[in-house]
Amino acid sequence: MNVEIKDRLRFLRKERRETQEQTAGAICITVRQYQRFEAGEQKPGFDNLCALADHFGVTLDYLAGRTDER
Repeated sequence: MNVEIKDRLRFLRKERRETQEQTAGAICITVRQYQRFEAGEQKPGFDNLCALADHFGVTLDYLAGRTDER
């Protein structure tokens, strides 16, 4: 299992048919900041990781690629 956070974010966002703008707005960050997460230029901090996991309805371990169990 070699999945990175950026890959999980892109997959989950597309699965929900959301734009980057919608996902960023849902967790109260700028679009550019979210784009950096998906591009792998920046890793989300703990608060943003928690918000993303809640938004997508997955665990932190799933988001981090540590497990395939949502």
